[in-house]
Amino acid sequence: MRSRSESEPTTKVDLASLTPDLRTFLGKAAYLQLVDFENMSLAITSAPTAEAKAALSTAATLTLEQHHALAAELVRAGYDAGQVMAEFSDEIDALTNRLIANTWPEMLVTCHITAGFLDDFLARLAAGLQRDVAARVIQSLQSDVGASIVAEHISNTIEADPTLGSRLAMWGRRLVGDTMLIARYTLSEEKLDPAQHDSVEARIEPVFTELIAAHTRRMDALGLTA
Repeated sequence: MRSRSESEPTTKVDLASLTPDLRTFLGKAAYLQLVDFENMSLAITSAPTAEAKAALSTAATLTLEQHHALAAELVRAGYDAGQVMAEFSDEIDALTNRLIANTWPEMLVTCHITAGFLDDFLARLAAGLQRDVAARVIQSLQSDVGASIVAEHISNTIEADPTLGSRLAMWGRRLVGDTMLIARYTLSEEKLDPAQHDSVEARIEPVFTELIAAHTRRMDALGLTA
């Protein structure tokens, strides 16, 4: 589900200064991966053919593995993964419910675009964690196999019905704004000092600019206009 060609384990921007504590970061990131898996499961249920269901199940499995890897880091740190994720589930659900799609093609675009954007962001944010943990987290977020599977089905769907292109492009543009809100929620609340609003925005804006550029490349690769 993720595109990794645009991202690296480190970031040019000092986003690490806004990384939350380990427990909070892993709790939010692990739950977001679970939401990604739920979205992919819905896409599988709505897939029009058995072949599509089988292919997407592979992508869903990879997403679930990424969730398990992050949950395992919580356990490694001595936490109950389920309890930690539950603390953030209501707020994350409220944000991700805005991304619910009405059609199968829109579901695919949501899986591809939102998961790719968030995983890129989380990989950058993870740089602020302890080095060994950061390395494992970043590695777990950098699989692009699932992304290729979903992208192929999006391209095939548009090729079969070119009229979908404009609608999916519009849906992709809507996804970016809502996904940026989710990304911002993963930042440390303690470090988002309202008194330093301009400073915080100055640190975040270049990251979002780079991620939006990566989003544009994903859309262009699908033949859609970002």
